[in-house]
Amino acid sequence: MNIIAILIPVALLLGGLGLAAFIWSIRTGQYDDLDGAARRILIDDEPVDDPVDTARKT
Repeated sequence: MNIIAILIPVALLLGGLGLAAFIWSIRTGQYDDLDGAARRILIDDEPVDDPVDTARKT
């Protein structure tokens, strides 16, 4: 029965920390651009020089 006296405050503390983290993420704009990340993955980056090809050209 004593373990309940420990687990309830620990659960409330962890729940409060999760809620605080969620509120912080909303206030800092973490969820403002949900479609941008999905579209950014489809955009090709600039090609990177391959070190093997660079060695062959010289």
